[in-house]
Amino acid sequence: MEKSWLLIPIAVLLFCGQGTAAEAPESVATKEAKAWLLILDHGRYGDSWDAAAKLFRDAVTREAWNQAVKAARDPLGNVVSRNLKSARFVTALPGAPDGKYVVIQFVTSFDRKKKAIETVTPMQEPDGSWKVSEIAPIPWTPGLCRQRIIAQVGFGLVRGPVAVV
Repeated sequence: MEKSWLLIPIAVLLFCGQGTAAEAPESVATKEAKAWLLILDHGRYGDSWDAAAKLFRDAVTREAWNQAVKAARDPLGNVVSRNLKSARFVTALPGAPDGKYVVIQFVTSFDRKKKAIETVTPMQEPDGSWKVSEIAPIPWTPGLCRQRIIAQVGFGLVRGPVAVV
């Protein structure tokens, strides 16, 4: 019986030591961005709109998003690889309200486009969750970006056609 009471403090220390430090915003947002991109990769464009931040959904209709992303992604073919290039926490972006954002860049290879840079920007929602608020590059579609939120590339606001590079 004496030995079992010694195990209790050890178990408490082990249990309390796990997950006590908050995960960095860059890490949480990158996980969310990867999960969201998988939805796109599987051609579930409407579902990607459903899973996006409210800011994203307010900027573009589900139908307009579905058409634009289909036009941009389908010609590229399937994703061959996607590697994280950078993830940067910011509190302000051009054309977007102040908030908590992580600007993430991936180097992505598709069947018919060997190297593309995808910029995905999750934002922290009021409930604390991270959801994608923009992705670039996407094609310029009149009326698509009512608040010019979706058509940003990094910190520079895109004012004309966007092309995959």
